[in-house]
Amino acid sequence: MPTDKERHRILVVDDEPRMIRFIRMNLEHDGFDVVEAADGVQALNQARDTLPDLILLDVAMPELDGFETLRLLREISSTPVIMLTARSEEDDRVRGLELGADDYVTKPFSPRELVSRVRAVLRRTEQPAPAEKSTIRVDERLSINLDRREVTLNGQPVRLRPTEFRLLYHLVQNAGWVVPHDQLLAKVWGYEYREETHYLRLYINYLRQKLEEDPAHPQYILTERGIGYKFVDLREADAQS
Repeated sequence: MPTDKERHRILVVDDEPRMIRFIRMNLEHDGFDVVEAADGVQALNQARDTLPDLILLDVAMPELDGFETLRLLREISSTPVIMLTARSEEDDRVRGLELGADDYVTKPFSPRELVSRVRAVLRRTEQPAPAEKSTIRVDERLSINLDRREVTLNGQPVRLRPTEFRLLYHLVQNAGWVVPHDQLLAKVWGYEYREETHYLRLYINYLRQKLEEDPAHPQYILTERGIGYKFVDLREADAQS
C-alpha cells in the first residue's frame, strides 16, 4: 500500500452518485485518494483547488458535458484525463482524444480495468526524461533534443504534448527501422493498449501535422502499411544534408 506521500489524488467527475461511490470504493481500495465533483463547474473548481494527479471525467453530464468540461480544463491544466462514457463509437473516442484526453474507458467497466487504466496513464505521465544528452539534427529543417524534450523546426520551437514526444522519441530511437504497431502502443501508452491502434493513428497524424512540410506526403515519419511506422534513417538524412 502506498504511503501518504506516494498516494495519488484522483478527481472523479460524474453526475451519478452511485457511479462515484463505485469508483471511489475501488480506487481507495487500491491506495488512491479520491475527490469528487458532480458536474463540470465543480470539476473545474476542484481541479484548481485540489490539484489532482489524474481526472476521471464522465461525458454524459447535463449542462456542461464532459467534452466541454475537458476543453475548459485544458485551458488551465495539463492534468491527465480519462474519459468515462456509455458510448462506444470510435468518433466519440477520437473526439475526446483530440480535445486532450489521455484515455477513454467505456461503461460498464470492471474495477480491475479502471484501476489498470489509471495506473497506466500515471506511469506514462510520470516517466523520467530520457537519459541521452544529445541533439539530433535530422536535416536543415528539423532538430530534436532528447534530453530537454525540445523540437525545433526551421529555427522555431515546436510544442509537443507529452504523449506526442514519447511517440517521437521511440520512433527516433529506432530510426531507419520499422517499429510495429503493438510495440509502439506498449511503449508509449502501456502494455494494456497494444490493440488500440486508433490512438496510434491519431498521434502519428498529430506529429505529421506539426513536423512534416507536407503531412499528406511525409518525409520523416513513414508508414509501413499493416506493420507499423518508422522514422527516416538518420544516416540517409545526413548524407542528403
